[in-house]
Amino acid sequence: GSVSSAGGNRCVDAAEACTADAQCQRLRSEYVAQCLSRAAQEGCPRARCRRALRRFFARGPPALTHALLFCPCAGSACAERRRQTFVPSCAFSGPGPAPPSCLESLNFCQRSRVCRPRLLAFQASCTPAPSAPDGCLRDQRARCLRAYAGLVGTAITPNYVDNVSARVAPWCDCGASGNRREDCEAFRGLFTRNRCLDGAIQAFARGWPPVLLDQLKPQGDPEHSLLQVVRALEGRSLLSILPVLALPALL
Repeated sequence: GSVSSAGGNRCVDAAEACTADAQCQRLRSEYVAQCLSRAAQEGCPRARCRRALRRFFARGPPALTHALLFCPCAGSACAERRRQTFVPSCAFSGPGPAPPSCLESLNFCQRSRVCRPRLLAFQASCTPAPSAPDGCLRDQRARCLRAYAGLVGTAITPNYVDNVSARVAPWCDCGASGNRREDCEAFRGLFTRNRCLDGAIQAFARGWPPVLLDQLKPQGDPEHSLLQVVRALEGRSLLSILPVLALPALL
């Protein structure tokens, strides 16, 4: 599946563009060493792997890091590379063989100084706009993708769920959520039934390949943007915001 755009594998194009950029390549090498090396596969240093991924998406050129994360695929080989390489299983799944309850993952995120503000930023940035045809306002798409990328390397790291679609979700389910099934489905629906997120990913794919030409364009500081959103949401609980996103249009 490792063919260039001539063969239709845009994830390879994205990887080659990252390799050609010194900063992107250095940060990518760090997470590859922590998440994908033989030593990592034998022992999965999950905390170090996730930290390296957060550094990659926070400090790398957004045009290149987003190209790696959201590269559009037309075939299963490309999709498998995208799913397994750019969000390694060491950061996405485990430590057990079965996915935990999404409520358990959400509770862990609520207690995490790393995860909680990033989830709040994702909720604020990717709230579907009922007036937008694809659920996402034009100036909202980039913020939504940036906030989504900020979740990679946290306790609720999302990833593509299969090799035949662009559907994404954290590694969790709602099978054992009991009388809190509605809360659980609302949280998972932030990823699986979010028209704004879907529209932003599709718009990014339609903008290919010019996005790679933007790699030298000055970008705003993503950590500064994140802090602005977090300050605006201080004092609000995560579950209090979930109903905002559980819109009838998403169900």
